[in-house]
Amino acid sequence: MKVQGSVALVTGANRGLGEQFVRALFEAGAAKVYAGARDPAKVSVPDAVPIAVDITDQESVRAAAEQAGDVTFLINNAGSTTRANVLTAELDAFRSEFETHVLGTLAMSRAFAPVLGRNGGGAIVNVLSVMSWVTVPRTAGYAAAKSAEWSITNALRVALAEQGTQVTALHVSYLATEMAAAVTGPKEDPATVARATLDGVEAGADEVLADDVTKRVRAALSGGTEALFPQLHGGEALV
Repeated sequence: MKVQGSVALVTGANRGLGEQFVRALFEAGAAKVYAGARDPAKVSVPDAVPIAVDITDQESVRAAAEQAGDVTFLINNAGSTTRANVLTAELDAFRSEFETHVLGTLAMSRAFAPVLGRNGGGAIVNVLSVMSWVTVPRTAGYAAAKSAEWSITNALRVALAEQGTQVTALHVSYLATEMAAAVTGPKEDPATVARATLDGVEAGADEVLADDVTKRVRAALSGGTEALFPQLHGGEALV
């Protein structure tokens, strides 16, 4: 997959990492970038093509796929968090997380799969998280949804391989964006993460691990719960 000359669509493109993806795509030579948002009037990147899309609304997704029939590169970035605690949050908060990150990502991918196939295969990036692999009780809803989205991403990669569509997962910890405004620890620059992700796509990577925390957690997967949750055994939590 080459970014230069591609026609891309980024969801959640009106702020944060999504906006940085739009900017990075133009810097890398994309021919056209659709900037998807629930309110396209909030898209501020010059030369981007604003497009209305609510990934939790099937009709909105279908309309976007019809409007953007020339897309060769889909970046499923749109997301949110309810900060659903595993013990105290209403179940509706968990449902909201899954509607957005799991079913929303799946709806976009299914709607645009035939578009990408007709246009030569192209690529999909799904913005996941270090929380795909490890969790904390205070945001268990988000982590559970990201873990399920990781599984969906792997299934899409296998299912779309025959039509030549590359599927790349971006895993990253905290970003310096509005969503992580309350986090006091280190945060990654979303512009840097966007550029690194595009580099990974061009290199044919199945996964992009965007920071040291994510790399450390990914490496701990083979160590089981003792490696992923050292705080249960007297150690310091990974995240």
